[in-house]
Amino acid sequence: MIPLSMADTNTEVTIKKIGGNQELKRHLEELGFTIGGTVTLVSVLGENVIVKVKDSRIAIGADMARKIMV
Repeated sequence: MIPLSMADTNTEVTIKKIGGNQELKRHLEELGFTIGGTVTLVSVLGENVIVKVKDSRIAIGADMARKIMV
């Protein structure tokens, strides 16, 4: 497993684990990040990453992306 922020760009990966406190996990789930779900890392822009989740593009901070293990 590696953090989402270290995944290859434009490659679909499966979420295996989500770390952090309950509030963060709930927030990520509301955005569409669920264990077993697939995401694609679109690009890394400094401290932010752009991720494709369920036909939507979402920008999240690199610290949040490090808590999503793929």
